[in-house]
Amino acid sequence: MLSKRTKYGLKALTFIAKQEKGAKVQIATISEHENISHKFLESILLTLRKVGILGAKKGKGGGYYLLKDAADVKMTEVIRTLEGPIAMIPCVSLNFYEKCDDCPDEESCSVHKLMIQVRDNTLQVFRNTSLADLV
Repeated sequence: MLSKRTKYGLKALTFIAKQEKGAKVQIATISEHENISHKFLESILLTLRKVGILGAKKGKGGGYYLLKDAADVKMTEVIRTLEGPIAMIPCVSLNFYEKCDDCPDEESCSVHKLMIQVRDNTLQVFRNTSLADLV
């Protein structure tokens, strides 16, 4: 299930991407339009700024803005930044792999096989979807 942090992050990014290119958007504006807690949104946007998706300018006329073209912001980057691993279980994760404690053999594990399919199909959607597609 998608966390509220990721859902709100996607809503905020979409809101920012809909603005005129280079326009800076204040947290209060996004918070009001998308019905997201100001403090929670601040934390989300800071995370997105730290990974280079957003830029920020302080002071009068300041706010958040996209550092990249919306077409270059892939959902894999956003989801991994805000949600963590895309895979549903750690033994099929590409970036956060961990062996399951309760599984002696991944190759014969039916859950492992199913979750690889789920991961691969999910990755295909996220890799082929950019922020521009959401706008």
